[in-house]
Amino acid sequence: MAGLSSARSPAAAAAGRSGRGVVISDDWPGYSLDLFTYPQHYYGDLDYVLIPHGIIVDRIERLAKDIMQDIGYNDIVVLCVLKGGYKFCADLVEHIKNLSRNSERFISMKVDFVRVKSYCNDQSMQDTQIIGGEDFPKLTGKDIVGTGRTMRALLNNIEKYKPKMIKVASLLLKRTSQPDGYRPDYYGFEIPDLFVVGYALDYNEHFRDLNHICVINNHGKAKYRV
Repeated sequence: MAGLSSARSPAAAAAGRSGRGVVISDDWPGYSLDLFTYPQHYYGDLDYVLIPHGIIVDRIERLAKDIMQDIGYNDIVVLCVLKGGYKFCADLVEHIKNLSRNSERFISMKVDFVRVKSYCNDQSMQDTQIIGGEDFPKLTGKDIVGTGRTMRALLNNIEKYKPKMIKVASLLLKRTSQPDGYRPDYYGFEIPDLFVVGYALDYNEHFRDLNHICVINNHGKAKYRV
């Protein structure tokens, strides 16, 4: 498939499975919307499909396997970052449960939720808002798998409770011009610096019901701008 490749840096090689992901190149034209089904109320609002739903699901299954192999038999707490991370988290948890169910020892897994708001329209806000986190004190001494896109501020809040281990899994890693950008321990796809929607990722609460990850066009941004 043109434009998609497997990436592994020297640092990632030293870290084992962590840090690997599918790289979508800057010149990848994506898939025509005519090749897929998607909600009719979004007709005219999208440029193209960047990642089809089936590829997303298969990639998450592999991430679950990598996480299981790295964490071993430790009981874990999965901290889902709402709202954009809920579909990724649900699919990841389901795959981990299936792998655990077929292993020698069933892993105890709890799921908690926190909301992180970092965008207004298509612009990143200077201050990240964290909503929730009342149960963070219970994370002391636990193995944490965080799922979501905006992690720096959240990690600063979690780390002060001294969990045993923190691993961050993100479906997407966006390439930006900022050299100090945060890189999760596990990620599904490294994508160009595009504003994408679908698979629970939104633009002002719209497009969460879109299964594929797509690039929104200017008409869609204007239509749903607040």
